Amino acid sequence: MSDSTRNSPLHPVHEAAGATFTDFGGWNMPLKYGSELAEHKAVRTSAGLFDLSHMGEVRVTGPEAGAMLDHALSSVLSTLKPGRAKYALCLTDAGTILDDTIVYRMDDGEAGSEPDYLVVPNAGNIAAVHTALNQRASGWDAVVEDESSTTALVAVQGPQAERILARAMPEAAAQLAELKYYGHLTLTVPTDAGDVTAVVARTGYTGEDGFELFLPAASTAEAGDRGSAVWNTMLSAADEAGVELTLCGLASRDSLRLEAGMPLYGNELDTGHQPHASGVGFAVPASKEADFVGRSALVGRDDVEEVVVGLQGAGRRAGRHGYAVLDESGERVGEVTSGAPSPTLGHPIALARVRRDVAAEGTSLQVDLRGRGEPFTVVATPFYRRER
Repeated sequence: MSDSTRNSPLHPVHEAAGATFTDFGGWNMPLKYGSELAEHKAVRTSAGLFDLSHMGEVRVTGPEAGAMLDHALSSVLSTLKPGRAKYALCLTDAGTILDDTIVYRMDDGEAGSEPDYLVVPNAGNIAAVHTALNQRASGWDAVVEDESSTTALVAVQGPQAERILARAMPEAAAQLAELKYYGHLTLTVPTDAGDVTAVVARTGYTGEDGFELFLPAASTAEAGDRGSAVWNTMLSAADEAGVELTLCGLASRDSLRLEAGMPLYGNELDTGHQPHASGVGFAVPASKEADFVGRSALVGRDDVEEVVVGLQGAGRRAGRHGYAVLDESGERVGEVTSGAPSPTLGHPIALARVRRDVAAEGTSLQVDLRGRGEPFTVVATPFYRRER
């Protein structure tokens, strides 16, 4: 670990649990606690507990905060209702992807309340997004503040997630049951260390039902105290409810998001490709009237030469990031952006950026696995879809 690598505010909790750590986006985060396969399966069948404190939290407030974000990001955010969230891209002037974010509308929307948004960038892009939003706020009546270092973020993901949170916050059980996907509430979590205020969002990166709990604080140390208290409360609530809640690291989070067909910055998304070539063209609405950074450089969905597709392997060997994708004649037509054996489905899966002419579902392709072409087929994503 380098001197500049940051620890999560919950780092002592992970050390005590015997976590194996890895450097991710400049953060020293738990990779796994035991078996990453067991952690993956726990989220699919019961519930997993994740520390996501490496993610960023950039707050944007002020009378023109919504209009500024319409200019700064790809989605329409000025009309986002309080208590809702939306996926949005932060683009470069060239229309390529600086980062993908989720934006939460935090204020209550009542007359006289100041618009308040929370932008959540990826760990390795916190500084870049904060800088970009600050620059793009010039001329707007809006204030941009980075709250990442004083916010802990804990997630409970899986089919039993709601049951666990309802046990932890019994007075809010009805509200949690009614909370829709991409909705959020400000709730009080009773803990042994005292009540903790949390923004509880029905969001996640696993393809399962689940919640993410943002825990703002006055300092990094306080964020650690609050995060640890909520972490332990979730474990106790699961135990009281008779539900298995498994500690989960970044390894299982990655395999879960891949099964769900969700992109990862640095794999499917980067500053070398535009949204329509990266599988996230939906985040650039054609109907958006407001001008935004990168708009003039974007090409249309039908004009890009490459697109991201899903691949399903016929054998047992998985393609990995950077492996070449070949057509049936052996010509290179793209490369794997993310790939792994699917623990849930029992066969290899991958996301790959390939030429448009070989992107149709059912197309037979190969992945070059160390000099040998293994058969893969283009399939629809997500690879896994939970029962609702």
